[in-house]
Amino acid sequence: MIEVSSHRARPSSLAQLTVFVVDDDAAVLGSLRFLLETDGFAVRTFRSGTALLNVSGAPGPDCYVIDYKMPDINGIELAGHLRKSDRDAPVILITGYPDENISARAATAGIKNVVLKPLLDENLVKCIRHAIQDRPGAYLRDST
Repeated sequence: MIEVSSHRARPSSLAQLTVFVVDDDAAVLGSLRFLLETDGFAVRTFRSGTALLNVSGAPGPDCYVIDYKMPDINGIELAGHLRKSDRDAPVILITGYPDENISARAATAGIKNVVLKPLLDENLVKCIRHAIQDRPGAYLRDST
């Protein structure tokens, strides 16, 4: 099996890739946790952008999956805060409210992928794997 790893030092006991998911909808969080854990990811969920920003001391994720429309801060603003705090993991924006400018605004914040919520399945998993693989310093590691 081939898996993607980043340049960051990770203890050998943590072979799984980690994804932080931020969404204010508990049902969406549960569904995404199930989808991603079923595909082999370690998942940590957050009900708000503020909850994510208040996390300290723990190792960061290999990728963020962030909802665009949340009550405390939108996903594009949250991605901007993550970049300012030197968190370089890729961000995938998910939304049920697309508009014609969301991709351009997301790109300005360093977000390369926008995925529509009704389509959160294998498409999202592929986006996560590609985003992790394409990040600077990533390499393929054969885990067999």
